Amino acid sequence: MAIRHLSFQELESELPDLPQSPHDGGTLEFIVLRLPGEKRATPKTATVNPERGLEGDRWALPNSPNKRAQISVMNSRFLKLIAGDDTRVPLAGDNLIIDFNLSDDNLPPGTRLRVGEALFEVTDLPHTGCEKFERRYGKDAREFVNVDAYKSQRLRGLFLRVIEGGQISVGDRIHKVG
Repeated sequence: MAIRHLSFQELESELPDLPQSPHDGGTLEFIVLRLPGEKRATPKTATVNPERGLEGDRWALPNSPNKRAQISVMNSRFLKLIAGDDTRVPLAGDNLIIDFNLSDDNLPPGTRLRVGEALFEVTDLPHTGCEKFERRYGKDAREFVNVDAYKSQRLRGLFLRVIEGGQISVGDRIHKVG
């Protein structure tokens, strides 16, 4: 089956019709573990750890990289638009796919989020589309998420660091803390 990538114009015309994600009280829709060889696992529950990030994810190796990028997050509504169907959602390479407004205005760096037992903090590290993202969802999707007019919406997502570890599960509500 051929995969059809949306054009920049199609994305621009579809974006206003996407229902708005909640500013608080959102939902964790997918947990994605990035495995060797570009494979993905989508468990219903997982454990996060302040030292290792998402247990079982390739980031959780010893001497893990930047703690400001422990957990990557993407908005489910936009991702489903560019993916075309749920089977292609995990390909984005983000750990948590959530129905939540990720905009700069709603989640400035330092904002804390409670998901299940875990507490996360939004970092200031930009999350931009890479070559893999382009290969999976198209050149126009990569350009679209990085255009100045849409950067503040964080369509490509954001990064979190783990403040308090614990178990998270698909279906967990997501709330801003403090």
